[in-house]
Amino acid sequence: MNRVSKIAFAVAFSSLAFAGVSRAESLGMNTAQGIEQTLRTFQGDFDVRPVYDWHNLDDENTGPRSVLQRPQSAVHAIQASIDANRSLAHKLNNEGVNIRNVVNAEQAADGSITFYVR
Repeated sequence: MNRVSKIAFAVAFSSLAFAGVSRAESLGMNTAQGIEQTLRTFQGDFDVRPVYDWHNLDDENTGPRSVLQRPQSAVHAIQASIDANRSLAHKLNNEGVNIRNVVNAEQAADGSITFYVR
């Protein structure tokens, strides 16, 4: 019985370790480096939302959503990552999105990306 308990404990401990790794990846997916890396190879679904007010939260029912402002260098890096992904740049262009107007991007848990444009 002691041997079975040790094996069960080892299996449970291993499961927790792997769960921690996947959670750590999801926490970093919207960092500047994480989103840039994702955008360079992204082929999934996306949404485009306008952003007008960077410092005050707008009424979700009547106005566009505010997002945290990224430093200008991070905005340029996001735009460069989109440029590097020709397929994504083409899809955004077909949606009427000028890449130079993209000011932020966030990846959702389902893998889709929301682009915020001014």
